[in-house]
Amino acid sequence: MNKVWWKEAVVYQVYWRSFYDSDGDGIGDLEGVIEKLDYIKKLGVDVIWLNPFYESPDRDNGYDISNYEAVMTQAGTMETFDTLLEEIHRRDMKVILDLVVNHTSDQHEWFLESRSSKTNPKRDWYIWKDAKNGGKPNNWRSYFEPSPWTWDDATEQYYFHSFAVEQPDLNWKNEEVRKEIYRMMRTWLDKGIDGFRMDVINLLAKQEGFPDADDPDHISYLADNPGIHDYLQEMNREVLKDYDTMTVGEIPFVTPETGLLYVDESRHELNTLFHFQVADEMPVMDLPKYKAIQQDWYDGLYGRGWNSQFLNNHDHTRQVTRYGNDQEYRVESAKLLATMLHTLPGMPYVYQGEEIGMTGVRFDSIEDYEDIAMKNKFKEEVEKGRDPQEVFESLLLLSRDNSRTPMQWDDSEQAGFTTGTPWMKVNPNKNEINVKQALKDPNSIFYYYQQLIALRKEQPVMVYGDFEELSLKYETLYVYTRSYEKKTWLVLLNHSEEEQRFKFEERCIGRPVHCVIGNYDRGENGKIHLEPSILLKPYEARIYEWSE
Repeated sequence: MNKVWWKEAVVYQVYWRSFYDSDGDGIGDLEGVIEKLDYIKKLGVDVIWLNPFYESPDRDNGYDISNYEAVMTQAGTMETFDTLLEEIHRRDMKVILDLVVNHTSDQHEWFLESRSSKTNPKRDWYIWKDAKNGGKPNNWRSYFEPSPWTWDDATEQYYFHSFAVEQPDLNWKNEEVRKEIYRMMRTWLDKGIDGFRMDVINLLAKQEGFPDADDPDHISYLADNPGIHDYLQEMNREVLKDYDTMTVGEIPFVTPETGLLYVDESRHELNTLFHFQVADEMPVMDLPKYKAIQQDWYDGLYGRGWNSQFLNNHDHTRQVTRYGNDQEYRVESAKLLATMLHTLPGMPYVYQGEEIGMTGVRFDSIEDYEDIAMKNKFKEEVEKGRDPQEVFESLLLLSRDNSRTPMQWDDSEQAGFTTGTPWMKVNPNKNEINVKQALKDPNSIFYYYQQLIALRKEQPVMVYGDFEELSLKYETLYVYTRSYEKKTWLVLLNHSEEEQRFKFEERCIGRPVHCVIGNYDRGENGKIHLEPSILLKPYEARIYEWSE
């Protein structure tokens, strides 16, 4: 396994529209990111991932792009981005951008041309089909709509969209499309960016013939289809191999076996991936399932490919609410989840606000929410006759708005995010949870993250260490080792509101160890010897180190 800079990195995700508003219009912007770079640098991260800021009608918060080489007005200007890029590099950090090339906006000039007539040269840049038996071409669903097919009156055909009606899918079979995408990628890389987070990258290839699905509700047929690896290997040959980039693919519906095909270092596709087995299969923490998922991916990628570690992002509810305890043990469980994500094999991602323990939100009605997927699902279910309040309650936990509320900088009226009216309501708990408070408290979640990130820079065992689980028979304990050269880290995690006892294996008992970091102060100074067992407090996390 090669040693490269991106394997040793920690990535901080900036969802800029909710990060910091520099001009008082209620929407975060790139100038706001510039103003807060010293805060990000203080945390110690290496890479900033910026969500899309390209020109867009903003139907899906920037993931509906109308011009890949322009900046949307709300975000700023290209000059602002150039300054941001320069300031990030000046602080010895790197930046990766979202690459959204499965689909564009329906306002993109390519699509406007494509839909203008059946004979337009760009007609085949998108996916158009005739009606079938007087109806839609097949029975599929889209992510955001009951069907991925929308009828166009002017040209009397359906176009295909894996997401919203306003997000038509590009036709990757068309060589001109691919060449234009590669040219655009090179433009950004030549500007100096350090790589891409590739949005739903395994959706590019479609099933040949678009056959009906046996189970339309299970939309895995949208992803991982024959031809996808040809496209990514071509992308690598035509673009990525010429730059020292970091690439991470957002890859739903993959297993360790199929995921390896994207990141196997010998195949020259992507550096690393996000899989969604945890997010898709675990609405709340199910530790035995989580441990099994981690083991499967470790075994599947070992020595050949690189994983990513995350439990929340702009699409997934804040981790302390979904997988921890955001009430009595908010601080402890936030630190525990951080300890786990930064010590499991792979690259840790920090989503803005995670480092101060920001929580999910509960607004009063569907009208308070912005999430297009949530609003469409609410409408669809209510139209089926379900009780609106019941539907609303069922959608709350996994609403994407849980992670999109404005960053809580202080306890002022709009949490220091804006001087205007924020595009989305601020979480009411801003008075208790904010950056100003966190930076004043030496025991805050922020400084715990800072320590973990600093340790990653100092300790190769955290990055390259072999992984072995020691807690298979425990329902609420996750205990494992990371071993590299002659150093071993023993990680102990109690995912429970109750004290739990862990019994050490014979080979561990009596070992001289020292505590690297923990979220409770046990007064352990210097070396101690491991007892036959340890009683872990609620949501306690500890790391012990020994050398051979």
